[in-house]
Amino acid sequence: MDIGFEKAGVEVVFANELVSDAAATYNANHASGIMVNDDVNNVINSLKQYEGVDLVFGGPPCQGFSVAGKMNPNDNRSKLIFTFLDVIKRVRPKAFVMENVKALGVLEKWKPIRRQYLEQVSALGYNCVPFILNATEYGVSQKRERVFFIGIKDNTDPFFEYCMNDLLLQQRIKAPTVRKLLYPLGRAGTAKNPETCTAKITFATHPIMRKSPYAGMYFNGQGRPINVDGYANTLPASMGGNKTPFVDEDYLYGDAISDWVVDYHKGLMSGSIVPEFKEAPKRLRRITIKEAARIQSFSDDYVFCGNKGAIYTQIGNAVPCKMAEAVANAVIAYMTKKTATV
Repeated sequence: MDIGFEKAGVEVVFANELVSDAAATYNANHASGIMVNDDVNNVINSLKQYEGVDLVFGGPPCQGFSVAGKMNPNDNRSKLIFTFLDVIKRVRPKAFVMENVKALGVLEKWKPIRRQYLEQVSALGYNCVPFILNATEYGVSQKRERVFFIGIKDNTDPFFEYCMNDLLLQQRIKAPTVRKLLYPLGRAGTAKNPETCTAKITFATHPIMRKSPYAGMYFNGQGRPINVDGYANTLPASMGGNKTPFVDEDYLYGDAISDWVVDYHKGLMSGSIVPEFKEAPKRLRRITIKEAARIQSFSDDYVFCGNKGAIYTQIGNAVPCKMAEAVANAVIAYMTKKTATV
């Protein structure tokens, strides 16, 4: 998220991260030394020194709200959206942006929490609206939907939601297909694209079928096949093993005329193929760290710290850089316009 906001022109003066590997990654890519690797609750009282800054942005852990998780409102991570507001209370920025999973923004289950959050925001003097965005509409080759709560201090603009929505629409840019995105890296195991996930791909003995060959569960593990002629599904933080998505490498690089997964799906649907518990063909392989990073719109020279599992987790947890940049551009444009009309 910091990459996107910095590209939009935001100067970061304070950064916080609990996980040491993620904090090390931040420091490896930022020479300013502003990262505080600690529980935010331990440093929150020191943030008063930043009172009046233009912007606070962040993405509190979302696992408690995610449909991919247990959706437990008592999960301690779920409470961090209100810790985020504790930061707002102390810093009193002109604006803030908080990112989270789409479920927090739309599910009836989370409506009481949404209401509580927005009521607290309003009590702090902010006009706040949640916006549901799809990463594919902002240059990211991934069907990742997220909610962005955007709040503006002392904002009485009755058209705020309309104006911000229009500014977000102006930031839209069509994402490249996965094939176009990954092809320049070369095959897995080459110098530019080291092989980093060796988890085997095996067939499920009792496949769960869907209409789309990319939506069913007919391989063991939760790693799903990627349609290289379209967009990847949301990359999970649990990547690194058999939850890592995979591609048909021969089809990706033009050595096969069709995607093996599509042909296998057709055979299962027609009954001409009987599912067996065995290893999938070698042409199917898990995506590499370099490929996962590209799908999240990181640059190829971005430095990640930690072991392979920790790096996959950091990539899966990230807000796509280009998506963050689009949101930042829209917020800055609104703030600039608001200031000019005061």
